Amino acid sequence: MSRIGRKPIPVPAGVEVSLDERNFATVKGPKGTLTQQLPQMLVYERGEGVINAVRPNDSKENRSQHGLGRTLLDNMIVGVTAGFQKQLEVNGVGYRAAVQNGQLVLNVGYSHQVFITPPEGMSIEVAGNRITVSGSDKQRVGQLAAEIREKRPPEPYKGKGIKYAGEVIRRKEGKTGGKKK
Repeated sequence: MSRIGRKPIPVPAGVEVSLDERNFATVKGPKGTLTQQLPQMLVYERGEGVINAVRPNDSKENRSQHGLGRTLLDNMIVGVTAGFQKQLEVNGVGYRAAVQNGQLVLNVGYSHQVFITPPEGMSIEVAGNRITVSGSDKQRVGQLAAEIREKRPPEPYKGKGIKYAGEVIRRKEGKTGGKKK
């Protein structure tokens, strides 16, 4: 049995969770409202301050969706209460990031500036060489962070580029690394 799927989902005070008969979930909380279609084979049982994801039988498809359905609903509840954030670092001589008029402006070695406008409900903050993407939807936060990183991925020789905070870049030796005498 799925260890993640068995864990009860805590529902804090001030959060309203509604599920219809097709497992279409709507979660309302202090940071907004999220809606998502959950796996239809699961049954969600409400308890006092918790929700449990239960699968009807042990078929392969139900087992594969059990942990996913529980995690999707839990991420929605966490998103409308605490929110999610991803941090990126800009490394390189002359590489800069700034927020102007609600847009992220990147100077990352191109002949032009790169502008990224965050979608509604998400925010981008810059402190020094660190970019913080935050919002209530975990999937959209991760997608926006990946799109920012994609503008100049870190290169393996000097490590210049945009990387996730804590990401380890495997470095390569330069041309002289392979010479034999």
